[in-house]
Amino acid sequence: MLKGIVAAALLALPMLAAAEEIGQVSTVFKFVGPNDRIVVEAFDDPKVDGVTCYLSRAKTGGVKGGLGLAEDRAEASIACRQVGPIHFKEQLKDGDEVFKERTSLVFKTMQVVRFLDKKRNTLVYLVYSDRLIEGSPQNAVTAIPILPWPQQ
Repeated sequence: MLKGIVAAALLALPMLAAAEEIGQVSTVFKFVGPNDRIVVEAFDDPKVDGVTCYLSRAKTGGVKGGLGLAEDRAEASIACRQVGPIHFKEQLKDGDEVFKERTSLVFKTMQVVRFLDKKRNTLVYLVYSDRLIEGSPQNAVTAIPILPWPQQ
């Protein structure tokens, strides 16, 4: 019974991409705990085959960062690319959340949302940070024209 309830709850959650770390560089040395760093991650759009997004963002180190208690900065950069034939797995809605990750213990998240510009046949991805009380105007955008993929 409990397994069925847990499975139903997980299926009710929105389908979001999971990020894979590609690499990182240290930006500030910390005597105790991990260094502050910039992390580059990749994730595939869960509803659009053939699209991969690359996200770079700051991660706070030190004791708080090592324990997962630090608040990461709001700045991020995104670049999405067509990596194969584009195929929509289901109907897309403008503003669909593609990726979301907590950037502080409770109140702050970084998220990526997708828009479809039908007039220009382009997918547009926006990364931004928000807080429970007050969001941040820091954001970045990338766009992918939907083009035919050469057959191999």
